[in-house]
Amino acid sequence: MSTVEEIEAAIQQLSPGEMAAFRAWYAEFDAAAWDRQIAEDEAAGRLDWLISEALDDLDAGRCTDR
Repeated sequence: MSTVEEIEAAIQQLSPGEMAAFRAWYAEFDAAAWDRQIAEDEAAGRLDWLISEALDDLDAGRCTDR
């Protein structure tokens, strides 16, 4: 099972219970991948502009507690 098409076909054959288990697994897998990417971006400084923008907004009084 090495192509997207083969994976899609296999997923279509899952029972409802297997589909629920797959969804739960994939949600965790995807969240972990997202967390790794954010950590890598932060370590590389690719998110520094967000911090700067937020601090500028804070200094300018554009922040509120909600």
